Amino acid sequence: MAKIKHNNFLDTVNDVFTDAKQEGVMHLYAEGDDFSGRTIGINNRKLFHFGTTGYLGLEQDSRLKAAAIEAISKYGTQFPLSKSYISNPLYRELEETVTAMYQNPIIITKNSTLGHMGVIPNAVSDQDAIILDHQVHWSVQSAAKVLKNRSVPIDMIRHNDLNMLEDKIKRLSDRHKRIWYMADGIYSMYGDFSPLQDLKTLCQKYPQLYLYIDDVHGMSWIGKNGTGYALSELKTLTENILLFGTLSKTFGASGAVLVCSNKKMYHEIKTFGGPLTFSAQLEPASVAAATASAKIHLTPEIYTLQNDLRERVDYFNDLLKETDLPLIDHNNSPVFFIGTGMPKTGYNFVSRLMKEGFYVNLGIFPAVPVKNTGVRITISRHNERAEIKELVAAMVHHFPKSLEDTQTNLPRVRKAFKLEVKTNLKESLPSDLTVTLENSIMKIDKGLWNKCLGNHGVFDWEGLRFLEKVFQGNELLEHNWKFKYLVILDDKSEPILATYFTVGLWKDDMLAKETASKAIEETRRTNPHYLTSTVLGMGSLFTEGRHLYLQSKHPLKQQALDALMQTMEILEHQTKAKMIVLRDFLIKDKLHDYFQGQGFVRVQMPNTCKIDLGFQETLDSYIAKLSSRNRRHLRREILDVESTLDIRFLKSCDKLQLNRIQELYNQVHQNNLGLNTFSFPEKLFQSMSDSPYWEFIVVNTLEVPEKIIGVMLCYKNQNISYVPSFVGLDYDYLATYHTYRQLLFQTIKRAINLKFMHIDLGMTASFEKRKLGAKVEEAFAYIQTSDNYTLELMGVLE
Repeated sequence: MAKIKHNNFLDTVNDVFTDAKQEGVMHLYAEGDDFSGRTIGINNRKLFHFGTTGYLGLEQDSRLKAAAIEAISKYGTQFPLSKSYISNPLYRELEETVTAMYQNPIIITKNSTLGHMGVIPNAVSDQDAIILDHQVHWSVQSAAKVLKNRSVPIDMIRHNDLNMLEDKIKRLSDRHKRIWYMADGIYSMYGDFSPLQDLKTLCQKYPQLYLYIDDVHGMSWIGKNGTGYALSELKTLTENILLFGTLSKTFGASGAVLVCSNKKMYHEIKTFGGPLTFSAQLEPASVAAATASAKIHLTPEIYTLQNDLRERVDYFNDLLKETDLPLIDHNNSPVFFIGTGMPKTGYNFVSRLMKEGFYVNLGIFPAVPVKNTGVRITISRHNERAEIKELVAAMVHHFPKSLEDTQTNLPRVRKAFKLEVKTNLKESLPSDLTVTLENSIMKIDKGLWNKCLGNHGVFDWEGLRFLEKVFQGNELLEHNWKFKYLVILDDKSEPILATYFTVGLWKDDMLAKETASKAIEETRRTNPHYLTSTVLGMGSLFTEGRHLYLQSKHPLKQQALDALMQTMEILEHQTKAKMIVLRDFLIKDKLHDYFQGQGFVRVQMPNTCKIDLGFQETLDSYIAKLSSRNRRHLRREILDVESTLDIRFLKSCDKLQLNRIQELYNQVHQNNLGLNTFSFPEKLFQSMSDSPYWEFIVVNTLEVPEKIIGVMLCYKNQNISYVPSFVGLDYDYLATYHTYRQLLFQTIKRAINLKFMHIDLGMTASFEKRKLGAKVEEAFAYIQTSDNYTLELMGVLE
């Protein structure tokens, strides 16, 4: 029933990239009549270039240029034939030279993306399984997902978590021939390494384990013959390892290379590898330039180039050690990442550095989590020591100014990246606001709370007192929530912002597609807390509606929002929450830009539905407002059936009735994987029966009046809003009696009779509710995670 409108990943990426483009830090055009590599022309200015992936500067080597020019003169701009038929005359020398570099069989591919698409479906059999590092390059993940069509299981581990990897190997080993672990040699954002020595040991322990390593960012600047980081660690390439390198980036030309010592696998991939067969081959200029580079790699000159780069990298590292700049990973790769935390801080910092004369890359979602935005700096042989020193000085000067401009601070940034925090975050809360944070609604003034948030939903003061009693002191971990109440006042004690949070255990797949949840629930039969996380959520999983009160025209509104963000960070740290979720926002709330700038990803929820009743509304006047088509629907499927049913409004229920109501609620819950949550504690239903604020609309058949076939659990909010919070249904009777539609109609009828002003119909089933006169609006949640693991895992499992 609760079909969530799943977030379109591309919409989120588009939002983030559009912001960065508007800030002038992405989708730029280089300018100028020439390009040296040391500087780059942008917006009529020459900037020192600290964004290249040509770490050794070979793309500017005169030997590569001359080879490319000669190849074009002799063979033209392209060789328009599939390589399966015939390769251009220069290919043989390239393949021989690169083979000499690796001392293993190789296959040249057009680029690494097409290479992965050709190799992975060929190398992985239907009897195999795949495990991805969640930070492995997008091109590897995309190629692996194709195998889901062949029912090859694909799983994922947190970045470099070898304990998690071993657990998954153990679970898969009895059912699969080979288990492929796919990872990068060096990761392109933070410049951190894959633990290849430990992986090699794991391969010896588990002979089924095969490694697929994408080492394009480890190429040329390290290793014998410049064959990269992975091979420098592994020393030899065994038959259970496939290695991808690149002929572009540091290599200075174009294309990619697969290295495979397994002769049988090599033959199968080379004979027919999808895009390797049907895609165009490398242009003659690229082949010639790559050959010229490979020849350099086979001479001692490559080690001179590597040492030259290493001196610059070491110098940059030494300078950074003297600063407070938050370098995310300390290593000896030419890739550095300075964390800024929120995207808007990253935009500001990059803009400032560009104005100062330095071009650097913005590291942003989806390459990193939204709140882990930062500046990606690469060091190359083009960079001179003087400008490296000037860059560090510029960063030291502008980084704190960027933090100040975007209302953040260094402790918040360090906390976002799980770095040591030297300052108490509470010290940074605004001093011109009164920020109150309590752990019980009993500590909050009832009149103040209801003035801000008391007119809708089950989160007026009494409703929250009810929830605190139900969701505390229970046997199961998932049935116990911590409650946090935030109220922000100005100096006249006028509320600017109010909300509440719950901290509890959520299923990681709550917002995933039903196919993913169905597979995960099979594992939860024996491991009930599999793929679950502690979540700090605005509102609760029991309540729906506008959980945030914000006085939008107050002059301190912005400061109050910033205080909200910082308070959530404090709570996240204290509760060890893995995710923050802000729920049930409407387009008209106009907070999207702010939340996205603070590192939240927007997810579309099921539509929210509401009915506003007239002051003297009667059932007849209400029905008269429906369209003629909906009135026909009402008569045929609801009113004509009503006379065959026994409908009651119960303020309390006996034990047998409560058992039946719980049974019907469980039927709906178990059929609702589209919004997959834990069930509620058993004492909930008895507590409802004991409370003066709850009542039950129950539907029985006249033939068997003692058997309830449907129930609506309704909360009475201050005689203002009537809230049908949850429904229970016997699916055996649903089609015959249109039970759900009948319950919706009886809810409206009851609210009118009791003179309520509103009916909060909540989310889901908006089509049915609209037919009965509900106003339907799109609703959104905003999610912030400590990493992208859960989001990417759900994408793999769906």
